Amino acid sequence: MLIVSEEACGEVVGRAEAFAAIENIFAAMARDDAYNFPVVREAIGHADALYGFKSGFDRAGLVLGVKSGGYWPGNAANGLANHQSTVLLFDPDTGQLDAVVAGNHLTALRTAASSAVSIAHLARPDARVLGMVGAGHQAAYQLRAAVEQRPFEKVVAWNYHPDMLPRLAQVAEEVGLPFEAVDRERLGQTADVIITISSSFEPLLMKGWIKPGTHIACMGTDTKGKQEVDPALVAAATLFTDEIAQSVSIGETQHAIAAGLIADTDITPIGMVINRGHPGRTSDDEITLFDGTGVGLQDLAVASVAAKLAKERGKATEVAL
Repeated sequence: MLIVSEEACGEVVGRAEAFAAIENIFAAMARDDAYNFPVVREAIGHADALYGFKSGFDRAGLVLGVKSGGYWPGNAANGLANHQSTVLLFDPDTGQLDAVVAGNHLTALRTAASSAVSIAHLARPDARVLGMVGAGHQAAYQLRAAVEQRPFEKVVAWNYHPDMLPRLAQVAEEVGLPFEAVDRERLGQTADVIITISSSFEPLLMKGWIKPGTHIACMGTDTKGKQEVDPALVAAATLFTDEIAQSVSIGETQHAIAAGLIADTDITPIGMVINRGHPGRTSDDEITLFDGTGVGLQDLAVASVAAKLAKERGKATEVAL
């Protein structure tokens, strides 16, 4: 059995490896070659923590496993990441445990990779301004992955706590782009691509603020009740997601579904675009929206890559069960 540490994951898996893994698993899901098992997620009644399991099986890649972890809101005060996770990979032929892979760095990479995949396949080729709604830990990953997909010339951003924006401005400077803090309405009117990555339970972007041709990647809504954009905006957009079942139950489309503005048949798995079974964007004026809810197969895909590369490069620890 392999043990792959956070340090090893950081050394062997970068944005390019994560992008390829996520693009491939979305394509496999759309072909019915891979499927997610039902998610278990509960408040444990201790430390205000949410804890759960995401799991699945990729028949094409022969990857079977489970991600265990959750959210501990008090961790930051102790110098720890609030999100904590570990991935267990099993031999699909025998059920034996193959690897234990640290999941914190990989979760951040795979989340950013999924929005990057949506930008690569859905954003207009002439997109030049990237809008960021949210400036927490994950926002830096999102920004770095996004700017590799289009020749952006500027970043505009808004955050509920403005004092967090200088950290995101530094990331923009590191990738060579000017940065401007703006209000939400101006952000919607300015940006060609918008990534929302917040923990909001109310709409942060309204339909009337968004210009034609914008691509929006909603990456923060992963729980029942969470919300980042106006349901009317969801209804006005051409909708894509990682998995429809999660999108309508815990993702950004849950509110438009509940209001009767859309049906689940209005949502397309992004893997269909990757596999060329759906055209994706069909006009320059079309608003496209990707609902990135985060599925277990994403975690298994990047963890499998990490385990393989760590073993090849001597970065994994082998132990006997």
